Amino acid sequence: MTCLIRLLKSLASLARPRSLSASALMATLAVVPVAFAQKPPNTDPLMKAMQAELQREKAALVLPGMQAPYFIEYRMDDFTTYEAVANYGALAREEAGHQRILHVTVRVGDYAHDSSGRGDGSLALGPADNDPTALRYALWIATDTAYKNALRAYAAKEAALKQYQSTRPEHDFAEEKPVVHIAPLVALDLDRNDWKRRIITASGLYATEPSVRSFATDVQYSTSSIRAVAVNRYLVNTEGTVLRQGYTGYSGAISVGGQAPDGMRVSRDNETVGVDAKDLESWPAFRTRVIDDLKSLEELRKAPLVSADDYHGPVLFSGDAATGLFSHLFMPNVLATRPAMGTSARTNGEYAASYKSRVLPDFLSVTDDPLEAKFAGRSLLGAYTIDDQGVPAQSVNVVVNGVLENFLTGREPIRDFPISNGHGRAALAQAAHASSSVMIVKSSQPLTKDALNKRLLSMAKDQGHDVYYVETLGGPFVPRLLYLVHQDGTRQLVRGAAFDELDTRSLRSDIVAAGSDPYVDQTLGPIPTTTIAPSLLFDDVGIKRATVEQEKLPYYPPPAIQ
Repeated sequence: MTCLIRLLKSLASLARPRSLSASALMATLAVVPVAFAQKPPNTDPLMKAMQAELQREKAALVLPGMQAPYFIEYRMDDFTTYEAVANYGALAREEAGHQRILHVTVRVGDYAHDSSGRGDGSLALGPADNDPTALRYALWIATDTAYKNALRAYAAKEAALKQYQSTRPEHDFAEEKPVVHIAPLVALDLDRNDWKRRIITASGLYATEPSVRSFATDVQYSTSSIRAVAVNRYLVNTEGTVLRQGYTGYSGAISVGGQAPDGMRVSRDNETVGVDAKDLESWPAFRTRVIDDLKSLEELRKAPLVSADDYHGPVLFSGDAATGLFSHLFMPNVLATRPAMGTSARTNGEYAASYKSRVLPDFLSVTDDPLEAKFAGRSLLGAYTIDDQGVPAQSVNVVVNGVLENFLTGREPIRDFPISNGHGRAALAQAAHASSSVMIVKSSQPLTKDALNKRLLSMAKDQGHDVYYVETLGGPFVPRLLYLVHQDGTRQLVRGAAFDELDTRSLRSDIVAAGSDPYVDQTLGPIPTTTIAPSLLFDDVGIKRATVEQEKLPYYPPPAIQ
C-alpha cells in the first residue's frame, strides 16, 4: 500500500435510469450489448482474468445478513511513461516506467439509491507481467475491500438522509446498456536518443546561440524536457460492458527564467504537444521556439512595470489566452457534479442556477465533442469514442447562441440530466467523473485579425486612453505577455500585472467580439483535454499591478561561458 500511495502522488505531479434490485443482478449480462468491435478475443490474458474473476465475485460476493452488490466494475490502467529533463545544456534526469493499477468499484443498494459517495471503491497494484492468477488475487482482495467499504458507506448514507425532510429525486447512478469494444493496444513510439539530444541542445541555447548569448548571464534557469505516456485501459462490469482502449500523449517543453533589475521574477514557458510523437514540432521549429522564448524573456526582463493606477477598459485576448480563460472560468462550471445532501441545487459551480440562461454573448456557442478526432489536420488529445464508464461518446452543445443548454455528464445524474452523455472520464487510478474532452468555442460573427485590432483601436480612441492586448497567460488570472496598446497602434510590453474581477460575469457581459483565428490548446494532464477558441475582445476588464515579492538579485555573476 505504501508503494501505491507513493505512485499516486507521482501521478498527481503528471435511456432513463431504472432501479435494479440485487436479485436481478445475475440477469444484467443478458442485456443485448452495443457492439463497437468484435467480441473480446480470448488471447488477451488480462481481459480473460478480469472477466473470470468478475463472474466469480458476482456469484459469491455477499456477507450473511448483508445486501449483495448490484453493480461491480473492474478497471485496470496499464500505462508506460518516459521522461527526460535537461538543464543548462546537460541531461539532468531520465526515467522510464511501466505500471498497472486496479480500480475496483462495488455498489450496494440499487440504481435509485446506493452506497456511492466520495472515495468510492478501492485500489491495488496489478502484476507487471501477464500472470492471470496474480491479477485475479489482486482483484479478489480489492473487491473484498470495496464491498466492505460500500456496506459501511451505505449504512452511513442511510443514517445521514434521515435528518432531511425530503431526498433528491435523481437516481444515484444511471443505468447503461452494455458496450463491447476491443481496440488495438497502444505503445510508446519515440526516438528517445533523438529527443534527448534535442532537449540537451535546447536547454543550452541560451549560452550557444549567437543571437541570445549577449544576455546569457541574465538567464537563471533553462530547462527542457520530453514527456510521453501510453495508457491501455481495461474495463469490465456486471452490466456486461467489456472495454479495452488506449491513448498516447507526448510533450516537448522549454522553460527559461530570470529576474528583472528590480528583482521581480519573470519566465517564459512553452511546449509542443501531440497525440503521436510525429505530431510534435520538428527540431528546427522547436529550436526557433526556444530562441524566441529567450528573446522575449529578455524583453520581459527589461519591460517597465504596469501602471500603478488600476485600469478598467478594453482588453483583447489572443486565441492562446482565450483558451486559458475558458479552461479556468468556463469549463469547470459546466461539469455535472452531485451537490451535497440536503441541498436543492442542480449541480455545483458558478452555473448551478444558470441552466437555460445566458452565460455568454449571443454570438458565441460552445460544443464539447469527443468524436472530433482532428482539427485543421491536427490529432486532438481530448478525443475518444467511448468514455471511461463504458458509455459511447456524444457531441454536446453546451452553449447555443449564448444560452447554457447542457451540462457535461457522466453516470452520476443531476436534475434534468438523468443519463450520461458520454463524458465520464478518469485520471489514472482515480474514479471517473464528468469531464471535458474537445471543447470548441465558435462565433457566429467572426472578425479577421485586422478587423479585431481596428475595433480595439477604435475603442481606445473613443475612450481617450491606451488599451491592452494579452498574448499569453502565466496562470488563470495572470497575464504573462501583456502589451499596452497606444492609440496609434504601437505596442509596449509591460510586466507585473494581474487581472481584477475577471470571472464568469465577464464572460457573460463583457465580450463584444471574437476572431476568426481558432487556437488549439492541448493539455496532457491527468485527463487529456483539448480547448479550441478564437481571439476575444472584452470591453471592460480590470488590470492592476500585482503584489509580487521582489527578491534580491544574485550576489555575484554566474560562471563564465566557455
